[in-house]
Amino acid sequence: MNSINWNGLKNADVQERLQKFGKNRLEQKKKEPFLLKIVHIIMEPMFLLLVIAALIYFFLGEPQDGLIMLIFVVVIIAIEVIQEWKTDQTLNALKDLSAPKIKVIRDGKILNILSEDLVPDDLMLIEEGVKIPADGFIIKANDLRVNESSLTGEAEAVWKKISESKEKTIIDYWRKDYVYTGTLVTTGSATILVDKIGTKTEYGKIGNHLTKIEKNKTPLDKQIEKLVKVCAIIAFVLLLLVAVVTFFNATNLKVVDRMIQSILAGITIAMAMIPEEFPVVLTVFLSIGAWRLAKKKSLIRNLAAIETMGAVSVLAVDKTGTITENKMTVTETAITENEDRFVQIVGLACETDPYDPMEVAILEYANRKGWSKDRLFSATLITEYPFTDELKMMGHVWKRDSQIMIAVKGSPESVLNRSNLSETEKQAILKQIKLFAQKGLRVLAVGEQAVSSETEIPERIDACSLQFLGLIGLTDPPRDGIKENILLCQNAGINVIMITGDNGVTARAIATQVGIFNTDHTITGAQIDEWSEDELVKKVKQTTIFSRVTPEHKMKIIQAFKQNGEIVAMTGDGVNDAPALKYADIGIAMGERGSEVSREAADLILMDDDFSTIVDTIKDGRRIYDNIRKAIGYIFVIHIPIALTALMGPLLGIPQAALFLLPTHIVLLELVIDPTCSVVLERQPSEPNSMARPPRNPNETILSTGLLVKSFIQGMMIFFASFGSYYMTLLKDPMNDELARTMGLTVLIIANIFLVQVNSSNHLLGIQTFLKLFWDKVIWTILGGTLVILIALIYSPISGFLDLAALSLNQFLLCVFLGMLSVCWFDVVKIVKNRKENVLLHRESK
Repeated sequence: MNSINWNGLKNADVQERLQKFGKNRLEQKKKEPFLLKIVHIIMEPMFLLLVIAALIYFFLGEPQDGLIMLIFVVVIIAIEVIQEWKTDQTLNALKDLSAPKIKVIRDGKILNILSEDLVPDDLMLIEEGVKIPADGFIIKANDLRVNESSLTGEAEAVWKKISESKEKTIIDYWRKDYVYTGTLVTTGSATILVDKIGTKTEYGKIGNHLTKIEKNKTPLDKQIEKLVKVCAIIAFVLLLLVAVVTFFNATNLKVVDRMIQSILAGITIAMAMIPEEFPVVLTVFLSIGAWRLAKKKSLIRNLAAIETMGAVSVLAVDKTGTITENKMTVTETAITENEDRFVQIVGLACETDPYDPMEVAILEYANRKGWSKDRLFSATLITEYPFTDELKMMGHVWKRDSQIMIAVKGSPESVLNRSNLSETEKQAILKQIKLFAQKGLRVLAVGEQAVSSETEIPERIDACSLQFLGLIGLTDPPRDGIKENILLCQNAGINVIMITGDNGVTARAIATQVGIFNTDHTITGAQIDEWSEDELVKKVKQTTIFSRVTPEHKMKIIQAFKQNGEIVAMTGDGVNDAPALKYADIGIAMGERGSEVSREAADLILMDDDFSTIVDTIKDGRRIYDNIRKAIGYIFVIHIPIALTALMGPLLGIPQAALFLLPTHIVLLELVIDPTCSVVLERQPSEPNSMARPPRNPNETILSTGLLVKSFIQGMMIFFASFGSYYMTLLKDPMNDELARTMGLTVLIIANIFLVQVNSSNHLLGIQTFLKLFWDKVIWTILGGTLVILIALIYSPISGFLDLAALSLNQFLLCVFLGMLSVCWFDVVKIVKNRKENVLLHRESK
């Protein structure tokens, strides 16, 4: 391996290899063809009914009506396809943002590139927490240990060594001087000479089946699907009912004509009942919501996580890096021996090229005390004891001037237990540890053992007999604004809990500083080991601080909260956080300093590692869910008058030609409903009280009883106004069904414009929601465009094609008044409701 170019590949070499070997990707799942997407859209019940209705018009000898129907079909399909295309573009952009990256050396510079841009002979830099993206030879290593269980099935991580040759000279298939794609660096760092990429890697050879895995439907998808199925069943029943009633009412027609009219009437009611907008609303809201969050530095890897964030009731956070800045500084020491010796040993217990913030701070402290890295590490490193979660300490064995010394640092409890101190001395040190911890310091103990020869070096660090040298206290100050953000969460009914590997006293000190509730009591990892699962489930209810925990403890804590019915979000950045992140309802990984494996296990990645971004995401999650419910409520409201008008005509014996809504008009209304519910309502801001109310019940249905009752009443009011204006006009002049239909349709469309404003907020009045988005061009385009289309339908030649008639100014103004009145009464309900809530709040404040 002597021919390695340590400056890495030049750009020309990279381009040449990209051309030759392609991208570093596994087999990609084939995208659905464009034409197949159109076929799927046409096969939806709504579109099948449209096509059947159009064919019937052609069969009746009315090609004009049939052609209009088919034009509407094409327009609606175009809208669906465009919306789906935009959604795909959004999701692809988010996928690009979340693409894994890796550090490489190219042309003498360290670059952070997309993993898919790796090529053979690249110099790849890996470190703790990185998921290895290519196969390669180890050409430089520092305490490198890799978990290869994803390939070998062996749980125990493998210690790696530097490759001496590219030739395979060992019997074992899995080499110890080589790293493999998909495996995880658990400790240390290394420089890798990339050998194989993509499908040529060991992972690629066995990973092609991954492209065949189908995505499971989310609970929200299932709720929407269930609603659509229920509506479709109701529509089918009503179709049969209306068809039968129409057939027996039209006794003056021939049997064939009666059957055709019956089918048309049945199709009309079925089209009115099927809310095919539901899936569109869900897809648009979640994908656009994910894009909005990405702009705020919150990257969603799983779309369902957006609405789940709105239901989070427990937020589990790590202390270091999430609540604190993760910028350690040595501020206190308590030295029992010679200070120079203490500084030397604590420095030698660190890695020579550290990435842990505490070790960086310790080496800076040592440098200030006269022990530079060059001076410290001029000795010979014989062996090392890696840090483990079980022992909570680490050490290095050095040889300097024929003297062999074991330098150890770690948690005070672990180091004290292996130190040759009297009980009195231990008690004095424990008091000092408590004083440091009460100041919120991270405390490490330092010890050493001198041995006369290499044969006397203990095999394990817990077999050492240490001379205790002292304590070192490091501070990691809380992040700016963290206290205010935690208060916001707690006011929103979210229980913020701290899970940390630090000791309980330090954890409580930091928790108190940042305003976490109920910090008097702490649960430790040792207690969790002693308790049964049921005991832990009871204990966590009143606890917000969990200290001295391992990855296994974290999972047990998350599980206990979930068994209490809580929706748990957890933050993490390290390899040890990955299992708990995966187990939580929402896993939140740090994007800047988080390990690759934690990011892969998470549902959400904070690209700025800022706690305030979590709060914004929760707020947006609540906003998106609220707006989805508003959109679904709106769809129900607007479908009620459409369905009832389609039902009442045949029941009242109105001839088919004079019905309020023919299939053509229902399709026309669909063109109004789709953009209104999927665009206008999606853009609505959060409710004023969105972060001052408890999380929603995750078991509640998206169409609750309250929302269903409200939607039914609103729909009935719009029905009375629209059908009433149509029917009264028809009674006055039975031969002028065009005028009657135009009156009713105008009332219905005007009511729709007011309805979207009134239903945009549960507390603000319609005029207030309109003014909040007054300068929004999209809102003006949709609502203004709807009004322009309505005027064109009434006063242009189009009206003749659609069996409509021009209205006088008085008739138009009457329709506007009726449309507004049928909806804006609900603002009066809001005013009364808001006053009652204010009175209750006033009483509670007293």
